[in-house]
Amino acid sequence: MVLTLGCFAFAAVAAFAQQGMEKKPEEKMPAKEAEHIKVQHILIGFQGSVRGKNITRTKEEAKKLAYEILERAKKGEEFAALVKQYTDDAYPGIYGMSNNGVQPGQGEYPRNRMVPAFGDTGFPLPVGGIGIADYDPQKSPYGWHIVKRIE
Repeated sequence: MVLTLGCFAFAAVAAFAQQGMEKKPEEKMPAKEAEHIKVQHILIGFQGSVRGKNITRTKEEAKKLAYEILERAKKGEEFAALVKQYTDDAYPGIYGMSNNGVQPGQGEYPRNRMVPAFGDTGFPLPVGGIGIADYDPQKSPYGWHIVKRIE
């Protein structure tokens, strides 16, 4: 009787332990980020956020405009045309980046030398994907970045 009860207890503990080790579908490991990417972006700044630019919009106006442009881009408007029309950065706004710990290629910037939100938005995107980096004084101090991964 003791042996049977002991085996049952062992089986129950083993089954319980295995339940904790099973991966649930929503807990999938994130895909590994690319080592090198190329992105095009639209910077939407606000008054005082970009040195040398005479931007008169408020933070609230900049945020509203950035999200309007994001929606237009996601609906299929030509991204390069949106960059040309709206960016507060230099046109065409294309940057190559190497990921953390990866030697930069010709013409690339190391991810850790860019505004953190820029890489944090660009690297997880699939090629052709579009995302936004919200204004943040530490991670995105120049304003809102609408980012499209092109390679």
